[in-house]
Amino acid sequence: MLIQMTEDHQLLQRTVRELATEKFAPVAAEIDEKEEFPWDNWRMLGEYGLLGLNIPEEYGGPGGDTMSYVLAVEELARVCATTSLMLCGQALSTYPIVIGGSEEQKRKYLPEMASGKLMGAFALTEPGSGSDAAGMATAAARDGDNWVLNGTKHFITNAGIADVYMVAALTDKAKRKRGGISTFLVDKDTPGMSFGRKEKKMGIRGSVTGGIVYENCAIPSDKLLGPVGEGFKIVMETLEKARPGIGAWAVGMAMGALDQAIQYSKERFQFGQPIASFQAIQFMLADMATQTHAAHLLVLHAASLLDQGVKAPVYSSMSKYYGADVAMKVATDAVQILGGYGYCREYPVERMMRDAKIAQIFEGTNQIQRMVIAAELLK
Repeated sequence: MLIQMTEDHQLLQRTVRELATEKFAPVAAEIDEKEEFPWDNWRMLGEYGLLGLNIPEEYGGPGGDTMSYVLAVEELARVCATTSLMLCGQALSTYPIVIGGSEEQKRKYLPEMASGKLMGAFALTEPGSGSDAAGMATAAARDGDNWVLNGTKHFITNAGIADVYMVAALTDKAKRKRGGISTFLVDKDTPGMSFGRKEKKMGIRGSVTGGIVYENCAIPSDKLLGPVGEGFKIVMETLEKARPGIGAWAVGMAMGALDQAIQYSKERFQFGQPIASFQAIQFMLADMATQTHAAHLLVLHAASLLDQGVKAPVYSSMSKYYGADVAMKVATDAVQILGGYGYCREYPVERMMRDAKIAQIFEGTNQIQRMVIAAELLK
C-alpha cells in the first residue's frame, strides 16, 4: 500500500519543526543536565494540541491520525528526546482507552488527556516480567463492587507525576494471556497506590521513570477497561499502534544527529580544508543519511497502514527495531565525526547517543521485535 501523506501532514511537520527549533531546542541541554521533568514544555505541547494527535475528534483530538502523530514525534525528537517522549507516553496511555474503553470512560478521560490537563501512564512492566509481559505477578481479585489490586510495576514512564494509570493485572492466573489478564484505569489518588524511587538514567533524563506499588488497592468496577480477561489483547493492540511512534522517536534523534554531523563537517578544518571534503567523512554521512531515510520511510509505511485500518504487527515491529538501531548507529557515527568535541556535553550528539540507547530496549526490546516479525513470517 502507498504511504498516505497529505498537505495537512506536511503543514503539521513544518509547524512542529518550527516550534521545536524555536522553543524546545534551546532548553534541551538544560533539561538533560537538571534531570527534571520540563513542565513548561508539557504545557506548551498541550496548548498546541500535540498531546492528543492519536485521539479521535469526538473525544477532543484532531482525528486519531497515526501519520500526524509520528511526524510530530520525529520533529520533536530531532532536538529534544525528552520532550518528544511526552507524546509517546501520552499516546501509549490513551490508546488502551481508545481501543477498549467504554463511552463513559472515553468521554471522561480522553478530552482532558488530549489537552494535557491529565497525564497518563502505561503500567505493564514489572521487576520479574519485561519481555514476557504475560509473566506478570500483579493481580486483581473481585471484592463486591470493587477489584482489589496487589503487585508492583517497574520502569514506568511518568510514574508519580501522571494523573491516571493504565494497569494490566492477572484476574485468572491459570489462563494468563489466554483470557486471564485484565486492564484497569487507576487514578493517582486511589488509596493503596504508592510510588517508588525515580530512576537515575543514562539518557532521557528529563523523563520520569519509576516504580508503582499496589497494596490492597480497591478499584471500582467501572474502572475496568474493556471486558474481564481481554486485557492482554488490549495491551498487544496498544503496542502495535504505539511502536511506530517509538520508531519515529528514534528516527527523529537520527535526523538530529545527522544534522549536527553535517554542520560540523563543513565547519571543522584539518589539513587546510573542511573535513567534509574527505571521502571517509563523506561516505559516513552518506550511510547515515541513507539509513535514516530508510527508517523514516518504514515508520511512515507502518503509520499509513494503521491509518488505513490494516493490522500491521510486522511493520510496526520493523519500524520500531530498525529505527532504534539506526538511531544508535547514526548518533554513534555523529560522535565519531565530531571527535573529541562529540564526546563532550557541550555538543548535542553526546546527549543524542545516550538518549538513543533506550529505543533499543523499551516498548519491547529489539530482540523481541525480531521474534514478532519472524513468527509472522513463519505462520
